[in-house]
Amino acid sequence: MANPSLLILPGDGIGPEVMAEVRRIIDWYGEKRGIVFDVEEGLVGGASYDAHGTPLTDETMARAQEVDAVLLGAVGGPKYDVLDFSVKPERGLLRLRKEMDLFSNLRPAQCFDALADFSSLKRDVVAGLDIMIVRELTSGVYFGEPRGIHMEGNERVGINTQRYTESEIARVARSAFELARKRGNKVCSMEKANVMESGILWRDVVTEIHEKEYSDVELSHMYADAGAMQLCRWPKQFDVIVTDNLFGDLLSDAAAMLTGSLGMLPSASLGLPMANGRPKALYEPVHGSAPDIAGQGKANPIACILSFAMALRYSFGQVDEADRLEKAVDATLAAGARTADLLGPEGGTPISTAEMGTAILGALDASL
Repeated sequence: MANPSLLILPGDGIGPEVMAEVRRIIDWYGEKRGIVFDVEEGLVGGASYDAHGTPLTDETMARAQEVDAVLLGAVGGPKYDVLDFSVKPERGLLRLRKEMDLFSNLRPAQCFDALADFSSLKRDVVAGLDIMIVRELTSGVYFGEPRGIHMEGNERVGINTQRYTESEIARVARSAFELARKRGNKVCSMEKANVMESGILWRDVVTEIHEKEYSDVELSHMYADAGAMQLCRWPKQFDVIVTDNLFGDLLSDAAAMLTGSLGMLPSASLGLPMANGRPKALYEPVHGSAPDIAGQGKANPIACILSFAMALRYSFGQVDEADRLEKAVDATLAAGARTADLLGPEGGTPISTAEMGTAILGALDASL
């Protein structure tokens, strides 16, 4: 059988640096575990604009549709702020999500024990935290029409439209319920049904899908603002949270800080199964391009490495190997390895991006 295929898009800022460490992990799996990937690289974001005048070429978009999974680093940077909105680096990422129809965005928030004191919350609140936020990614207020800025009388008016269809809600709800069955078997659906018609429809559809197809899963509902409060109060009450595009954007970033650093958090964006049974998929760290530290070897590669672990789990069915990689990261942190973002108040000497990659490779070797 052909090797599974990966398209790597390092992107901008620290993207190439953290992705270089992922490439070392991929090579390790080929050499030590016999899991070989056909890997190719392309350009996205500002790097693509610099080379081609567009944040994503049609050729790269077509290749993303063909491969088994896409790994992306980061896009954007201050040098591109002057560009027209239509060609800003972020438009390349949004095009990938939209044209691949990656409607289910999985953002885990897991607190490794070695970092429990790095959270802004108390250790007993976050120690052992392991929740999954499932964010609808291709509809809602970020894509709804009408939108834009126009004049009404003598002043400007900005318009964005929150819009969801039953089918868009149903498919992301199914994604959340399926995940819950493999985890703690609990789903909390968050919306604003008290003030938004789209929230009323969201709650109705999630409830209908639950009753018809997933009655074995525990379902609860919560207003999104109350959910934000509960994430800060007692996040371990949650297992899987499913919510819309806007609220998912906000809630997942709030949950990210429970773990101590954005440099620790991966994500997966999944679509419908392809002919080979694998879902359309794009994996990327939650952090941005961090242009202030780009090229300095200071970036934490763990979020990008854990994104590859998610690819092993969700695209390639290599659950044991995904566990192996996550345990290697845990062991590395427990041994005291720290990039600059993981230094606590007591300080210390940080290791470089490449040194963190080397330490994780050492832990992988030790797992054999």
